[in-house]
Amino acid sequence: MVVSPKIAPSMLSSDFANLAAEAKRMVDLGADWLHMDIMHLALSKGYLVSRYSRVYNSLCYSGRHFVPNLTIGAPVIESLRKHTSAYLDCHLMVTNPMDYVEQMGKAGASGFTFHVEVAKENWQELVSKIRSAGMRPGVALKPRTPVEDVYPLVEGETPVEMVLVMTVEPGFGGQKFMPSMMDKVRALRQKYPTLDIEVDGGLGPSTIEAAAAAGANCIVAGSSVFGAPEPGKVISLLRTSVEKAQPIT
Repeated sequence: MVVSPKIAPSMLSSDFANLAAEAKRMVDLGADWLHMDIMHLALSKGYLVSRYSRVYNSLCYSGRHFVPNLTIGAPVIESLRKHTSAYLDCHLMVTNPMDYVEQMGKAGASGFTFHVEVAKENWQELVSKIRSAGMRPGVALKPRTPVEDVYPLVEGETPVEMVLVMTVEPGFGGQKFMPSMMDKVRALRQKYPTLDIEVDGGLGPSTIEAAAAAGANCIVAGSSVFGAPEPGKVISLLRTSVEKAQPIT
């Protein structure tokens, strides 16, 4: 295969009271990565707060500024790291990702994915700092962000190693998978055949074929895995779909 499938259950959909056990369960059922969303949680009037899966999950603004509280932060990553050797795929939805690199590295994060929308001016420094902290750099883009915005980060002297295409608008609960985002995935796959391309939002048995056919190989799935009677079968289905979509070499 040109790129290997990486199935990453979103731990935001897990039972937080038993996070270590849930992580072990997912790995035992065949998960490659554990997806950890690091997001600001708005507590004040005027901030956007939404329900995503079973926990509060938000990309929150007051004007253009995020609030400082986090849903999952470095202490949770550090605690979980004591109980698993799994790849912790951390997606930071924050306006100041540079401030979190050192603490996430020390906590044991494996991957550090930041948003291109907040790092257009300092991404070279940010990527270098992520690598120096022992983590794998990735960049994410929201649905309204042109895919071309991430090209320089993939082609740079110190490039990111993964692009995460959001297939729902972050910060709003109850959304459906956005098929139109597959144009971005296709463009990335055509341009970068060996790049890890991740998709997040509304992924499950009914949407994986479209994502895999477009070229996504890293699949984040929350409620479709944790809410399934047999999560292992869903993980296997996601993996098989990615494998079948791989071009013959």
